[in-house]
Amino acid sequence: MNEFAGRIALVTGGTTGIGLGIAQALESAGAKVIAAGFPGLDVTSQESVDALILGMTRLDILVNCAGIIRRDEEFEMEVFEQVVDVNLIGTMRMCMACKPLLSASGGAIVNIASMLTFFGGPRVPAYSASKGGIAQLTRSLAVAWAPGGIRVNAVAPGWIRTPMTQGLQEDAGRSASILARTPMARWGTAEDVAGPVLFLCSAAAAFVTGVVLPVDGGYSVS
Repeated sequence: MNEFAGRIALVTGGTTGIGLGIAQALESAGAKVIAAGFPGLDVTSQESVDALILGMTRLDILVNCAGIIRRDEEFEMEVFEQVVDVNLIGTMRMCMACKPLLSASGGAIVNIASMLTFFGGPRVPAYSASKGGIAQLTRSLAVAWAPGGIRVNAVAPGWIRTPMTQGLQEDAGRSASILARTPMARWGTAEDVAGPVLFLCSAAAAFVTGVVLPVDGGYSVS
Protein backbone atom coordinates (compact mmCIF):
# COMPACT_ATOMS: atom_id res chain seq x y z
CA MET A 1 0.00 0.00 0.00
CA ASN A 2 3.02 2.30 0.36
CA GLU A 3 4.56 1.41 -3.00
CA PHE A 4 4.43 5.04 -4.09
CA ALA A 5 5.25 6.79 -0.82
CA GLY A 6 7.23 9.96 -1.48
CA ARG A 7 6.41 9.96 -5.18
CA ILE A 8 4.57 12.72 -7.02
CA ALA A 9 1.95 11.81 -9.63
CA LEU A 10 0.06 13.99 -12.08
CA VAL A 11 -3.16 12.66 -13.57
CA THR A 12 -4.81 14.67 -16.33
CA GLY A 13 -8.53 14.14 -16.65
CA GLY A 14 -8.19 13.16 -13.02
CA THR A 15 -11.43 14.59 -11.68
CA THR A 16 -13.88 12.12 -13.23
CA GLY A 17 -14.22 8.60 -14.62
CA ILE A 18 -11.12 6.50 -15.19
CA GLY A 19 -8.79 9.37 -14.33
CA LEU A 20 -10.42 9.86 -10.94
CA GLY A 21 -10.18 6.14 -10.20
CA ILE A 22 -6.48 6.15 -11.05
CA ALA A 23 -5.83 9.27 -8.99
CA GLN A 24 -7.55 7.73 -5.97
CA ALA A 25 -5.64 4.46 -6.35
CA LEU A 26 -2.30 6.25 -6.57
CA GLU A 27 -3.15 8.26 -3.47
CA SER A 28 -4.16 5.11 -1.60
CA ALA A 29 -0.79 3.62 -2.54
CA GLY A 30 1.02 6.53 -0.90
CA ALA A 31 1.63 8.96 -3.76
CA LYS A 32 1.04 12.67 -3.58
CA VAL A 33 -1.39 13.16 -6.46
CA ILE A 34 -2.23 16.20 -8.55
CA ALA A 35 -5.56 15.42 -10.25
CA ALA A 36 -6.03 18.02 -12.97
CA GLY A 37 -9.21 18.37 -14.98
CA PHE A 38 -10.86 20.81 -17.35
CA PRO A 39 -11.23 23.81 -16.99
CA GLY A 40 -8.38 23.93 -14.45
CA LEU A 41 -6.17 22.31 -17.05
CA ASP A 42 -6.74 22.64 -20.79
CA VAL A 43 -4.39 20.20 -22.52
CA THR A 44 -5.01 21.94 -25.85
CA SER A 45 -3.37 25.10 -24.47
CA GLN A 46 0.40 25.24 -24.08
CA GLU A 47 -0.06 28.20 -21.75
CA SER A 48 -2.37 26.20 -19.49
CA VAL A 49 -0.02 23.21 -19.46
CA ASP A 50 3.01 25.39 -18.71
CA ALA A 51 1.19 27.14 -15.87
CA LEU A 52 0.50 23.79 -14.21
CA ILE A 53 4.04 22.47 -14.59
CA LEU A 54 5.77 25.74 -13.70
CA GLY A 55 5.41 25.37 -9.93
CA MET A 56 6.46 21.72 -9.83
CA THR A 57 9.95 20.75 -8.67
CA ARG A 58 9.53 16.97 -8.89
CA LEU A 59 7.40 14.53 -10.86
CA ASP A 60 7.62 10.74 -10.84
CA ILE A 61 4.45 9.67 -12.64
CA LEU A 62 2.38 11.17 -15.45
CA VAL A 63 -0.94 9.55 -16.37
CA ASN A 64 -2.61 11.09 -19.43
CA CYS A 65 -6.35 10.53 -19.01
CA ALA A 66 -7.73 13.75 -20.49
CA GLY A 67 -9.99 12.80 -23.38
CA ILE A 68 -13.25 13.54 -25.15
CA ILE A 69 -15.57 11.73 -27.53
CA ARG A 70 -18.26 13.22 -29.81
CA ARG A 71 -20.29 10.38 -31.29
CA ASP A 72 -21.61 11.09 -34.81
CA GLU A 73 -20.36 14.69 -34.69
CA GLU A 74 -16.77 13.74 -35.49
CA PHE A 75 -17.40 13.74 -39.23
CA GLU A 76 -17.46 17.55 -38.99
CA MET A 77 -13.89 18.73 -39.47
CA GLU A 78 -13.99 21.22 -36.61
CA VAL A 79 -15.11 18.51 -34.19
CA PHE A 80 -12.63 16.00 -35.63
CA GLU A 81 -9.78 18.43 -35.02
CA GLN A 82 -10.97 19.21 -31.50
CA VAL A 83 -11.09 15.53 -30.49
CA VAL A 84 -7.63 14.81 -31.91
CA ASP A 85 -6.27 17.96 -30.27
CA VAL A 86 -7.44 16.87 -26.82
CA ASN A 87 -6.81 13.14 -27.01
CA LEU A 88 -3.59 12.87 -29.03
CA ILE A 89 -1.91 16.26 -29.29
CA GLY A 90 -2.84 17.03 -25.69
CA THR A 91 -1.12 13.83 -24.58
CA MET A 92 2.03 14.74 -26.49
CA ARG A 93 1.90 18.27 -25.10
CA MET A 94 1.80 16.90 -21.54
CA CYS A 95 4.58 14.40 -22.19
CA MET A 96 6.87 17.08 -23.60
CA ALA A 97 6.14 19.53 -20.80
CA CYS A 98 6.81 16.92 -18.13
CA LYS A 99 9.85 15.31 -19.75
CA PRO A 100 12.53 17.29 -17.83
CA LEU A 101 10.99 16.48 -14.44
CA LEU A 102 10.42 12.82 -15.34
CA SER A 103 13.97 12.49 -16.66
CA ALA A 104 15.34 13.83 -13.38
CA SER A 105 13.35 11.29 -11.36
CA GLY A 106 13.56 8.32 -13.72
CA GLY A 107 9.79 8.51 -13.98
CA ALA A 108 7.01 6.71 -15.78
CA ILE A 109 4.27 7.77 -18.18
CA VAL A 110 1.04 5.88 -18.73
CA ASN A 111 -1.20 6.97 -21.59
CA ILE A 112 -4.82 5.96 -22.05
CA ALA A 113 -5.50 4.13 -25.30
CA SER A 114 -8.74 2.25 -26.03
CA MET A 115 -10.23 -0.80 -27.70
CA LEU A 116 -10.64 1.60 -30.62
CA THR A 117 -6.86 1.66 -30.82
CA PHE A 118 -7.33 -1.74 -32.47
CA PHE A 119 -10.85 -1.56 -33.98
CA GLY A 120 -12.59 0.93 -36.24
CA GLY A 121 -15.29 3.10 -34.71
CA PRO A 122 -17.99 3.92 -37.28
CA ARG A 123 -19.49 6.68 -35.14
CA VAL A 124 -16.23 8.09 -33.81
CA PRO A 125 -13.56 8.48 -36.51
CA ALA A 126 -11.64 11.14 -34.59
CA TYR A 127 -11.69 9.27 -31.30
CA SER A 128 -10.54 6.08 -33.03
CA ALA A 129 -7.80 7.89 -34.94
CA SER A 130 -6.59 9.63 -31.80
CA LYS A 131 -6.46 6.38 -29.83
CA GLY A 132 -4.64 4.61 -32.65
CA GLY A 133 -2.18 7.48 -32.52
CA ILE A 134 -1.78 7.04 -28.76
CA ALA A 135 -0.42 3.52 -29.32
CA GLN A 136 2.20 4.69 -31.80
CA LEU A 137 3.06 7.75 -29.72
CA THR A 138 3.55 5.51 -26.69
CA ARG A 139 5.85 3.15 -28.58
CA SER A 140 7.80 5.99 -30.18
CA LEU A 141 8.37 7.86 -26.91
CA ALA A 142 9.27 4.61 -25.16
CA VAL A 143 12.09 4.06 -27.64
CA ALA A 144 13.16 7.69 -27.73
CA TRP A 145 13.18 8.29 -23.99
CA ALA A 146 14.43 4.98 -22.60
CA PRO A 147 18.06 6.22 -22.61
CA GLY A 148 16.92 9.06 -20.34
CA GLY A 149 15.35 6.65 -17.86
CA ILE A 150 11.70 7.38 -18.69
CA ARG A 151 9.36 4.45 -19.26
CA VAL A 152 6.30 5.04 -21.44
CA ASN A 153 3.39 2.59 -21.54
CA ALA A 154 -0.34 2.66 -22.18
CA VAL A 155 -3.48 0.84 -21.11
CA ALA A 156 -6.36 0.21 -23.49
CA PRO A 157 -9.59 0.07 -21.49
CA GLY A 158 -12.62 -1.84 -22.71
CA TRP A 159 -16.18 -1.01 -21.80
CA ILE A 160 -15.86 0.82 -18.49
CA ARG A 161 -18.64 2.29 -16.35
CA THR A 162 -17.93 6.03 -16.60
CA PRO A 163 -19.91 9.14 -17.49
CA MET A 164 -18.52 8.82 -21.04
CA THR A 165 -20.33 5.48 -21.52
CA GLN A 166 -23.47 6.33 -19.56
CA GLY A 167 -25.69 6.41 -22.64
CA LEU A 168 -24.53 2.97 -23.72
CA GLN A 169 -25.02 1.56 -20.24
CA GLU A 170 -28.61 2.79 -20.23
CA ASP A 171 -29.35 1.36 -23.69
CA ALA A 172 -30.50 -2.17 -22.83
CA GLY A 173 -29.89 -3.56 -26.30
CA ARG A 174 -26.44 -2.04 -26.72
CA SER A 175 -25.38 -3.00 -23.23
CA ALA A 176 -26.52 -6.59 -23.80
CA SER A 177 -24.48 -6.86 -26.99
CA ILE A 178 -21.40 -5.47 -25.23
CA LEU A 179 -21.72 -7.98 -22.40
CA ALA A 180 -22.34 -10.82 -24.85
CA ARG A 181 -19.02 -10.01 -26.57
CA THR A 182 -17.11 -9.61 -23.28
CA PRO A 183 -15.91 -13.00 -21.94
CA MET A 184 -15.95 -11.71 -18.35
CA ALA A 185 -19.59 -10.71 -18.94
CA ARG A 186 -19.61 -7.41 -17.07
CA TRP A 187 -18.82 -3.75 -17.47
CA GLY A 188 -15.41 -2.78 -16.16
CA THR A 189 -14.83 -0.19 -13.46
CA ALA A 190 -12.33 2.61 -13.05
CA GLU A 191 -10.71 0.49 -10.34
CA ASP A 192 -10.19 -2.30 -12.88
CA VAL A 193 -8.11 0.10 -14.97
CA ALA A 194 -6.29 1.65 -12.02
CA GLY A 195 -4.63 -1.60 -10.98
CA PRO A 196 -2.76 -2.15 -14.27
CA VAL A 197 -1.79 1.54 -14.34
CA LEU A 198 -0.26 1.25 -10.88
CA PHE A 199 1.64 -1.85 -11.99
CA LEU A 200 3.07 -0.01 -15.00
CA CYS A 201 4.18 2.84 -12.76
CA SER A 202 5.74 0.55 -10.16
CA ALA A 203 9.13 -1.02 -9.63
CA ALA A 204 7.56 -4.35 -10.62
CA ALA A 205 7.43 -3.00 -14.19
CA ALA A 206 10.97 -1.61 -14.18
CA PHE A 207 11.82 -3.48 -17.42
CA VAL A 208 8.50 -2.78 -19.15
CA THR A 209 8.22 0.01 -21.71
CA GLY A 210 6.37 0.53 -24.99
CA VAL A 211 3.47 -1.74 -23.97
CA VAL A 212 -0.18 -1.12 -24.86
CA LEU A 213 -2.01 -3.30 -22.34
CA PRO A 214 -5.67 -4.17 -22.98
CA VAL A 215 -7.84 -3.96 -19.88
CA ASP A 216 -11.10 -5.10 -21.41
CA GLY A 217 -12.38 -8.31 -19.83
CA GLY A 218 -11.29 -10.21 -22.92
CA TYR A 219 -13.34 -8.16 -25.40
CA SER A 220 -10.46 -7.71 -27.85
CA VAL A 221 -9.71 -11.42 -28.09
CA SER A 222 -13.25 -12.77 -28.25
